[in-house]
Amino acid sequence: MMKFRTRLIFGLLIVTLCVMAALGVLIGQLLKGFYVEQLEERLAKEASLASLAIKDIEEDKRQQFAEDIMERLDVRVTVLNEDGEVEAETEDQAESLEGNVDVPEIQEADQSGGTSIRNSAATGDELLFYAAPISYGEEQGYLRLAMPVERLNEVHQQIWMFIAISFTLAFIVIMTLSYRIANQLTRPIGQVTEVANELAKGNFKARTYVGNKDEVGQLTRSINILAYNLNQITSRYQTQQERLETLIDNMGSGLIFINDRGDITLINQYCKDIFDTDTDQWLHLVYHNVIQDQTLVKLIQQIFLTETKVRRQVQLNSRLEVHHYDVYGAPIVGEKEKLRGIVLVLHDITELKKLEQVRKDFVANVSHELKTPVTSLKGFTETLLDGAMEDEEARRQFLNIIWKEGDRLQDLISDLLELSRIEQEFFQLNWQTVDVTTAFQEVVELLHPRVQENDLQLTVKKQENLVMEGDTARFKQILINLMNNAIVYTPENGFIHVEVKKEGMFIVLIVQDSGIGISKEEWPRIFERFYRVDKDRSRNSGGTGLGLAIVKHLVEAHNGSIDVESEKDKGTTFIIYFPEKRVEE
Repeated sequence: MMKFRTRLIFGLLIVTLCVMAALGVLIGQLLKGFYVEQLEERLAKEASLASLAIKDIEEDKRQQFAEDIMERLDVRVTVLNEDGEVEAETEDQAESLEGNVDVPEIQEADQSGGTSIRNSAATGDELLFYAAPISYGEEQGYLRLAMPVERLNEVHQQIWMFIAISFTLAFIVIMTLSYRIANQLTRPIGQVTEVANELAKGNFKARTYVGNKDEVGQLTRSINILAYNLNQITSRYQTQQERLETLIDNMGSGLIFINDRGDITLINQYCKDIFDTDTDQWLHLVYHNVIQDQTLVKLIQQIFLTETKVRRQVQLNSRLEVHHYDVYGAPIVGEKEKLRGIVLVLHDITELKKLEQVRKDFVANVSHELKTPVTSLKGFTETLLDGAMEDEEARRQFLNIIWKEGDRLQDLISDLLELSRIEQEFFQLNWQTVDVTTAFQEVVELLHPRVQENDLQLTVKKQENLVMEGDTARFKQILINLMNNAIVYTPENGFIHVEVKKEGMFIVLIVQDSGIGISKEEWPRIFERFYRVDKDRSRNSGGTGLGLAIVKHLVEAHNGSIDVESEKDKGTTFIIYFPEKRVEE
C-alpha cells in the first residue's frame, strides 16, 4: 500500500504539472500573439513612414528607394499602383497583382492598412504582409512590406524553449519544496500512526516526538497523553488483576464461578485440595460432568432453579480422610434481573468438626474418669454408714480405699488443671539455665523406689555437665511422666533404660522400656487426652491418661520435638530433642 506521504507528494506534483502545463500553453499563446501584434505594429509604423517618404520620390527612383528601405529595415518592399501593377520590388521575381486584386492585405489597406500571413505566389515562402495606402498627387497606390514567417517561428521556438526551461526549473523547485514540506507535515503523522499501531498491539510505553505547536503538534501531544493514560490504566488494571488472582488463588476457601450455561469459568487453586484432582482441567466444562459429589451438584441445581442464596454443609471424601465443608452459593444477577451464573464458596470446617468431636470426647472421657472414683467413694461411704464402720477391720479397709480413690480423683483434677494451664496462649516457661545432668539424676533417684517395687531393672546412662536453656521444673515433669508410663506399662522382671546426652546443638532424652508396646495404628493417638493403650492396666495403676498430652505440650514449649519407636509387645522408646539454646520466636 502506497504511503500517505508518497500519495500526497504525487498528487501535489500531478496538480502542479497540470497547472503549469496549462499555464505554459496560455503564456506561450499570449506571448506569441503579443509578439505578432508588436511585429505588425512595427511594420505598420515602418510602412506609414515609408509611404510618406515615397510621395516625393520620382517614379524612376522608387526602385532604389525600395532597396534602401529593405537594407535599413530588413524587409521586403513592394510598391504597387491602384491596379495592382508593381512599380518597385526588392525581389528578383516580382509578384503581380493583376487578376488577383483581392488579396487580404490590399483589401484591408484601403481603410487603415491591412495584414495577412500567406505563401508568396512568386517564391512560395510563407510571409507576413502589411500594406499601406499611398497617393501620388491624384494617383493612388500601395506600399507593401513583407517579412518571412521563419523569423516568427524562430521567435516562437525561443519563447517555447524559454517557457519549457523556466517551467522545468520551477517544477523541480516546486517538487523539492513539496517533498520537504510534505515530509515535514507527514513525518509526525507517520510517527503518530506507528505509535497508534503499537498502542493497538498493547505497547502502551510507545511515544512520539512532539514538534511544533500547530495542529500536528497538538495531535502528537494528544497521542502521547493517550498512551500515558492507557499505560497508567493498564498498569493499575494489571496490578488489580494480579492482586485479585493472588487473592482468589490463595484464599483459604474454594471458589467456583459457573456461567448461565453451566460451564465452569473460574476455579481457584484451593479447589485442587478440596476435590483432590487437577481442577484446572475443569475450566469451560459443564459442572455436572466433572463434579462427582451429587450433594454438591444438587445444591448447584437448586441455585439455578430458585435463583436464591443457599448455604449447606457437605461432606467430601478424599483418598485419605473425610472433609467437611460449609458451602455458600449465590446467583449472579445482571441487568434486568437476568441470571448470569452462580458463585460457590467452600469453607473447610473439618478442623471445627474435629474440635467439636474432641470436645464431646473430652466431656465423655472426663465424665467417665470422674464417675469411677466418685462411685467408689459414694459406695464405700454408704457401706460404712449402713453399719460397716462398727467393724474396725472393714472400716480401716474401706477408709483406705476411699483415701486411694480421693488421691486418684485429686490427681485427675490436678492433671486437668495442669493441662489447661499449659494449653493457654499466655502460658510461658520459666526460662533459665538448666543443669540437665543434675535434674536427670534427681528424677531417677525419685522414681527408683517405684522401679524396685515393680521388680523392674533400671539402667541409667548420662553425660556429665550438660546444660541447656529451659525450665528445670518442666524438664523434670517431662521425665517423670515418661518414666511413670514406662513403669506402668512394663511387666515384672522387665527393664527400663533412661539416657541423656548431647548431639550437636540438641540435648537428647531417651526413655526406653520392654513393656506392652504400641501398635502403629495407635501411634497418632497416644498424645490425645485420656487415650490409653491398655485402659484397664493404666486405670488400675492410678494413671489419668493425660501424661503424654502434657509431655507433648511441654516439649513444644521448649521448641523441641518428640519421636516414638514402638512395636506391639516389644516395648516403646521415646526420644526427645531439646535445643541447647533458646529459639526466639
